[in-house]
Amino acid sequence: MVLAAIAAAMVAGIAAAPAPVPGLPEPGPVVRLGLPAVRALLDVAAATVVGLSLLPKLLGFDRPDLTEPIMRRARPWTVHAAFLWAACALAAVVLQASEVLSPGEMPTLGQVGEYIDQVSAPKGLLISAGCALVAAGVGRLAVRFGESVPAELRIIVALFGLFPLPVTGHAAQWYWHDLSMISMELHVGGAALWTGGLVALLVLAAPNRGLLAEALPRFSRLATICLLVVTATGLINGLTQLALDAELPAGLVATPYGQLVIAKTACLLVVAVLGAKIRWWLLPRVIRQERTSLIAWGSVEVAVMGLAYGIAVVLSRASTLI
Repeated sequence: MVLAAIAAAMVAGIAAAPAPVPGLPEPGPVVRLGLPAVRALLDVAAATVVGLSLLPKLLGFDRPDLTEPIMRRARPWTVHAAFLWAACALAAVVLQASEVLSPGEMPTLGQVGEYIDQVSAPKGLLISAGCALVAAGVGRLAVRFGESVPAELRIIVALFGLFPLPVTGHAAQWYWHDLSMISMELHVGGAALWTGGLVALLVLAAPNRGLLAEALPRFSRLATICLLVVTATGLINGLTQLALDAELPAGLVATPYGQLVIAKTACLLVVAVLGAKIRWWLLPRVIRQERTSLIAWGSVEVAVMGLAYGIAVVLSRASTLI
């Protein structure tokens, strides 16, 4: 998933890059390729924190002899992913400052401070980084004290760290700011719960058929809700942006933004088909604790989700694509 997200972000970013403006300096390759890669890695790390924090709720608490060995592996991973999330957010601030204030070279500390002071995007990233560090701290407590640190607290802290991220993208520039922000926050939260939860189950719970038989039905219900929320909010956000800045339906095929909306929607449709395969064909066999190809099908679904994450990174730079 990580490689798919980074590759999709870099390829889509290059393909949709605006034409150079004569007389204006262009960002160097470190910024041009590094910024989408760092943002994609940030999103994947954040989703991982959300999914690992959600894992206790999926596994349940009635069989600690089976769930605790899994959670002892998951808790340190949560801390590591949270630190990676924070590091990526800080790196994104520096790269964005370079793109805006000093194309072609790394910005000075003063330029980064000036960028943070004048623009809303880095403020959102810094808040997200702070929440990631809080998530790491809460996760460290969970490593030490186990499930006496409530899973709900870990989930809320992780999700709260996602909510400033729409400020760093195109939602902050829309005319219907309040509604668009709510829609974007539902979008990123739903995507993180869905993607992170699936990754956590595949990596940690899938080998234990007994636990998987209880956890997968819970996740399947959550994933269905997340699919509906993510698809609806994604279409609303994308089509609204196009309606404001380009003509519909021509803008869907005539602008880089519209083409990326189509590509991301196609990814969601593929994920929906794969999810239906798991829910209707594999889930009954998982409940009966039979041998299945869940890991293979789930891995394909996660890879396609990674592509969608990468495309979303480029879509968040909407003002340069229309």
